[in-house]
Formats: sequence, C-alpha cells, structure tokens
Amino acid sequence: MMRTRPLKVALLGCGVVGSEVARIMTTHADDLAARIGAPVELAGVAVRRPDKVREGIDPALVTTDATALVKRGDLDIVVEVIGGIEPARTLITTAFEHGASVVSANKALLAQDGAALHAAAEEHGRDLYYEAAVAGAIPLIRPLRESLAGDKVNRVLGIVNGTTNFILDKMDTTGAGYQEALDEATALGYAEADPTADVEGFDAAAKAAILAGIAFHTRVRLDDVHREGMTEVTAADFASAKEMDCTIKLLAICERAEDGASVTARVHPAMIPLSHPLASVRGAYNAVFVESDASGQLMFYGPGAGGAPTASAVLGDLVAVGRNRISGTTGPGESAYAALPVSSMGEVVTRYHISLDVADKPGVLAQVATVFAEHGVSIDTVRQQGKDGEASLVVVTHRASDAALGGTVEALRKLDTVRGVASIMRVEGE
Repeated sequence: MMRTRPLKVALLGCGVVGSEVARIMTTHADDLAARIGAPVELAGVAVRRPDKVREGIDPALVTTDATALVKRGDLDIVVEVIGGIEPARTLITTAFEHGASVVSANKALLAQDGAALHAAAEEHGRDLYYEAAVAGAIPLIRPLRESLAGDKVNRVLGIVNGTTNFILDKMDTTGAGYQEALDEATALGYAEADPTADVEGFDAAAKAAILAGIAFHTRVRLDDVHREGMTEVTAADFASAKEMDCTIKLLAICERAEDGASVTARVHPAMIPLSHPLASVRGAYNAVFVESDASGQLMFYGPGAGGAPTASAVLGDLVAVGRNRISGTTGPGESAYAALPVSSMGEVVTRYHISLDVADKPGVLAQVATVFAEHGVSIDTVRQQGKDGEASLVVVTHRASDAALGGTVEALRKLDTVRGVASIMRVEGE
C-alpha cells in the first residue's frame, strides 16, 4: 500500500550530477514512488550560485545556506554531491544529527573519514549509502557489501577512472603520446582543466580505499593506498607491452595476502595480458574484476562517470534508503570486524618488466643476471638489442616483492655497464 506522506529529500549540490538527480526525481516521480512505497518530494537544493537558471527546479527551493537546510529536522534523506572534505563532512554529520539518512557520491571524503561517518550514522540510527562514489553507474558497492557478504573476496582488480583509461587507450590504439591523448580527452570533456586528480592516481586511490575496506571487512584509509600516476607512460612502454601481448592500464588493486593475514591496496600503471578481460575495456569506460573463494571470477563493467550514469547510482541508493525509512529499519553499515593490517608496498609480490640502457659489449647480461640473483629476484625472460656500442636490455621477472625489486634496481644503477633504467612496469592479471 502506498504511503501518502512523501519522503522529503534535500539535495546538496546541483552541478552535473545534482541536476541529473533532480531531473530524474521529477521525470520518474511515479516510478520512484511505486518502487519506494511513498512519493518523493524535493524539499530543498543547496548551491553556491543561486542566480543560475536550473531547468525543472523551483527557484523557491534553492538556497545558499546548506547548514540551515540539513538542520530543518523534517528531512528524510540528504543527497550529497558537492564533493571535497569540507563542508561536506560537517553537513553529512549534521544531517544525521537532525534525523536524515544520507546518500553520497563523495569518494574523497569516504576514503578519508568513512569510519567516522559510519559511526555517526550508526549513532543516530540512520543510513549512509554511497554506490555512486565508485565507478559511476556500475553496481559494485552493493554487490560487495551485500551479494558477496557470504563469500571471501581475495582480490579486486579494476579500471576505476575513465579519464586515464581514455588516455591510455588512445596511446595504445593510435600511437599518440601522453600529452596528445590528454589534449583530446580535455577537448571531449573527459578530463578536467586540471587533470591532476585523475592522471596522478588520487581519484583511483580514493576508490581503492573504499573497495578494499568493503571487500576485506577492514578499515582502509586513503593514506594506506600506494599511489603512482600514469604521466610517465610512453609510446616505448606500449611497444614493449605489445611485444609481450599486453597493454597498459592504470589499475586499482586490492589484495588479500596469500596467508590471509593482511591486505594491500595500490594504484599504478601496469601491463596486463590481452587475454585478460580488463584489457578490452576501451575509452572512458570502467571495469572491476573481483576474485572470491565461492563465486570465482566476476566482472562489473560500464560507464564510470558522467552526470546521468552517476545519478543512476544515486537514485538507486535513494530508493533503497527510502524503503528503509518507510519500514523503520536501516541497511548494512560498516563491516570492519576483520581489522586486518594493511601491508606496505614493499611487501607486494608481482612480476616486473624492466628496460635498461646498457653498453653493447660482452659480459653485460651476465653482470645484470648476477645482480638479480643476488637480490633473490628470478628472471623469466631477457631480450637484448644492440647498435653502435649501446644496447637495450629488457628483463621480465618471475614474481618478486617490491622491496626486492627496488634493491635490485638500486644495485643495477651502480654498474658501469648500465647507462640508465629506462622504465619499470609491473605486470598484473596473470
């Protein structure tokens, strides 16, 4: 039976995502009401520029006083899509204090202060949902938090930033350099005027922290995630990848240690075999590969950003939270019972592709192989090309720790026959 009293929703932010949320709430009002069990009413919209025309939104609902809006006391749900740490953090906790549940798309805040926000939600008996914080429209948070709650997730490997995937895909398929591909991404609206958060891996690292926390029932903060950007990836790296039947992606990787006693979370460029499902993810799309004990390998794929796709995830949470409000219950909160330690990057074990500039003379390969052996790093394959007294030496290792590889490279730099280390690239997905 439909409840006649509407659920009152406040919207914090009315940009690309917020405006789509408001539009869908209006155009799909009847469907949303049927799915929730009560009408949904947009009760207020907090913005920075009140004079801007916002199609489909009653100007009387618009305010610049977000604090007063969340303090009203009659709100059922607050949707936060303003991003950043403050004032979002204070507004969310204030919403809880005044009786509202919260739907957020704020990956940076959740990665930094997710535990405190969950604690505030629990203290006040309210929901905190954030499907839109990771991978846009792709259903990922809820499957990890609910559908796989009875399983043991061992690894989450994914492309979670559309901007970087677009750039790397262009470099791979057209031979474009990094700057050329970035310029195209900017022209098409995939990259911000300042792309630092994307290309330096900050955006992906925040998402990795959220995914690792949910997958491993452990609190993982942004500071726990090892992060490397992709601005140093070159056409030569793609040429080397192709020789190995690989491509290069910026990956977010969350892993449980083989002994199950710890976890790691990291973001960095990596070579990945063309046979792996993630290798075929093109353009600005996202995809996340999940490996677990019982369900095996699962892949979630789709548009990872944009107003409409992200709004779709927000509205999905809105329906779930609305149903909880009507039934007087709350959904799952934070699950951090495992409390596993987060290991440093030095303990991560993977394969490596190392390209060295060396002197083209007898004995060089033997010297290099000796250094690898002395540091306990086993070599899988070696490829050498020489011309006019100079040569390139490409070494692909078996699995080794990051710390062992770091010591190996440091020792290689001290050899008179090694002119320089051209590139180091991890090899994942095997």
